[in-house]
Order: sequence, then C-alpha cells, then structure tokens
Amino acid sequence: MEFSIKQGSPEKLKSGTVVVGVYEGGKLSAPAQTLDKAAEHRLSDVIANGDMNGKAGSTLMLHQVPGIAAERVLLIGLGKAADLAAKPYLDALRAAFAVLQKTSGKDAALFLTDLAVKDRDASWKIKQAVLLAAESGFRCDQLKSKPADASALRKIVLGCADKPDAAVQRALAQAEAITHGMNLTKELGNLPGNICTPSFLAAKALALGKAYKSIKTTVLEEKDMQKLGMGSFLSVTRGSDHPAKLITLEYSGGDKKQKPVVLVGKGITFDTGGISLKPGGDMDEMKYDMSGAGSVLGTMQAIAEMGLKLNVVGVIPTCENMPSGKATKPGDIVTSMSGQTIEILNTDAEGRLILCDALTYSAKFNPDTVIDIATLTGACVIALGNVVSGMFANDDKLAAELVAAGDQSHDRVWQLPLWDDYQPLLDSNFADMANIGGRAGGTITAACFLARFTKDYRWAHLDIAGTANKSGKDKGATGRPVPLLTQYLINRTAK
Repeated sequence: MEFSIKQGSPEKLKSGTVVVGVYEGGKLSAPAQTLDKAAEHRLSDVIANGDMNGKAGSTLMLHQVPGIAAERVLLIGLGKAADLAAKPYLDALRAAFAVLQKTSGKDAALFLTDLAVKDRDASWKIKQAVLLAAESGFRCDQLKSKPADASALRKIVLGCADKPDAAVQRALAQAEAITHGMNLTKELGNLPGNICTPSFLAAKALALGKAYKSIKTTVLEEKDMQKLGMGSFLSVTRGSDHPAKLITLEYSGGDKKQKPVVLVGKGITFDTGGISLKPGGDMDEMKYDMSGAGSVLGTMQAIAEMGLKLNVVGVIPTCENMPSGKATKPGDIVTSMSGQTIEILNTDAEGRLILCDALTYSAKFNPDTVIDIATLTGACVIALGNVVSGMFANDDKLAAELVAAGDQSHDRVWQLPLWDDYQPLLDSNFADMANIGGRAGGTITAACFLARFTKDYRWAHLDIAGTANKSGKDKGATGRPVPLLTQYLINRTAK
C-alpha cells in the first residue's frame, strides 16, 4: 500500500473514494462542509433524512455525488466533537478502512488527519492512519492453496488543508517503515512451527543483514553456546531435533563510541511445555511463543529503513521446547552463563531459561540499556488482558520513557512492581534459585527471576503474552510491540 500527504480541497481530488467525518448530531467536519457546499448540500440533505447521525464508528457510502471529483463519498461518524480523543479517532479510522477494503476502488483520499484530537498532534494522527490502513490490508494466506483475492485498495492520500511540514513528512516515512517491520513480525508469528524453526529465524536475520548494510548478523551454534556456558538455554532445547541458535543483529547508525540499546527477543518457535506438557486446547497458538524474537527482527528492519542515528543490537535466543527421552525433567538443576544455578521445577517456564543466558550475553556489548521482549506468562494475560503489555524496569527513568513511548505509539504498557519482597518466592533448597515462584504473582516472579541476571545495566522487561497475538475468529499476530520499540528508539535519537 502506498501513502502520500497532499494539500488540497476534498471536492477536487480525484480518487475512488473521498472520506470525511461527521460529528454526532449531524455536524459536518470542515472538509465535509467543503464537500457539502460543492455538492449543493447533498450531504446535509442525507443527514437531515436521518441516514447518518454521526455516531462514533458509523459509516455511510454515497455514490456519484454531484460536484465531487471522487467516485464515492464515505461519511464516517466521529461522535461528539468535544469528545474526539484517541479512541474514537482510531475507531473512526478502523471503520473507514474496513469499508474501503470492501470497495473496488484502487485509491482513497482521507480527510480525517486534520481533525482536532485531544492531546494529539499532526504526526500522531498521520502515523495512526498509516498503521491502521496497513493493518486493514494485511493478509496471511500465502500457505492456502487458493489465497483470497487481494484488496483493490493500493493508494491512500492523506488530505490536508495546509502545506505539510517536515515533521509530518517525517512521521509518514517513519510510519511506513514501522508497518513494514510489523508486517515482518506478523508474517513470522503466523507461520507454523514446522516452517518457522530456529534455523528459519536465523536465515531471516541473515537476510536482513544482506538487505541493509547497516546491519551485521551473527549466528552462534549450540557448540558455541556450550563454550560460553549457556547451560540454562541449552537445557530447553535438549528435547528438540532442531538445533538452537543464538542470533545477534548489530545495527550501526550512531557514533562508534555510542553505547547501544540491546533488544533481547524470546524465540521459542514452538512451546509444548516440554515434560510439563501443556493442555491440548489452543496449543497451536504456541507457535506465537517466538513473538519477542519476531518483534526484534521487525524493529531492526524498521530502524534500518528509517536510518535512525543510534546503535542498536538485537539478541535472539531461539529454540523449541519439546518432550523426548533427552528432554530436561522437573527437578533438574542447570548452571547458567552467569554461574548461577537453577532448579527447574516446571519445564513450561522455559522462556526465562533462555532469556537469562541471553541477558548475560548482552553485557558483552557494553549496553546503555537492555530491553527484553517475551510472551512470558499467561498470568500477564489474566492481569492485563489483551490491551496493554506488562512492563518491569530496574530504572525509573527507563520505565517512564517506555510508558511515554507507549502512549505516543498507542502501543501501551503498564508498569508492574519489581520489589525485592517477591524474590524469596524463587528460593530453592538445592540451587541458587527455582525457575518458578508459584501461582501467586506469576508475572512478577518471572520478572524477578530475570532481574537476577541484569544487575550490571539499565534493564526493562516487556511481557507481551496478551498483546502479541489475537485468538478466536481474528486469530493472528498483531505486530506488537514494534510500534512501541521503534517510538522509544526514535525518541532517543531526538534527544
């Protein structure tokens, strides 16, 4: 899908569909008023007849409107003008793109990004329009023998009354790069475990290194991990026939002396639970357990496309968690790369076992900040649902930066406590720690476990178990938290 910003009057832009907003009570937005005047009050007449009341998310398509260059006019309900905040604005965009995807029009001119939205600037409105347009057109049917017909919609013009400034054009370019990164993350997440293996992820990472000169990709094999003493990571992969990989992608966009931000993504390409086998229902969705890794790859692609002026390292520990005669058993004790020993009470708490060694390994890059991203705990879904990601940090400033980036990108996080009061729940009679702390506070004790391996640098943990994918009839990867991570990195370059 192609995007552009164009200054112009809505009645003069030739397109398949011109989209304008109507507030509750039938009040026309400024672009809609312009159309109404050119069409000799056709829009007002429709509203007077009760066909469109402006209720948030409502839609009405008009055809062959006189005086209008576009083939169709799509009216979008915005709700009350005084209440147009982020949610109703985003709902209006989703409603608009849902209708546009069903038309035969190849292009559309959208006059919604000039609307006044509470506490949001033009760049935010542009970015959200691009992200939601791309989301509406995303399809994942490449493995079907007969893929569905592709949407006709190919071009979106974001109309505006004033000449777009450099900030708005930059927001558009950034949004397009983010959509490309999100699409990569979605495509990887939606692939089944028999295709998206650790070796497959490694190949994708190597391909990114070839596509972008600013990215250097390295792949370590199991023998390399053994030399590094990654006993915790290797304990997870013992039951699988697919070899584990430790992938690093080094993006060099800043000064050589600049310390990098390290993004660590959990890459369990399929999680059966191991010997602590999961229930069969919905186990197919365990292919999404590599979503942390997918989001790192998507973010690295996005920032390389943007050419951000900073240094970023992606670290991806990836393997399968399978049961077999060689698989790790509950009660086994392993030694992590840090030298700390771990009693594995539940083999289904495996993400933290691969992440802890990856976090220790990340110190070699002398990082300014380390952020790990993982579909880590079902408890996070129970606590926060599917709206926000859980966030922990050992630095208050870093936590505030991530909260701000989440608000800016509308890919939000909620900070949970990382207090030492929870640490005794991980005590073990036989090792330095256990890998689980019981049912109570499961998301928190998982983060407390990881915190034991991150004492030498600024660190944050994102639990994306509830936000990385959707279930039910809309089953599929969401591409989150690529918008959050990219916005955080954009904000760092701005400083």
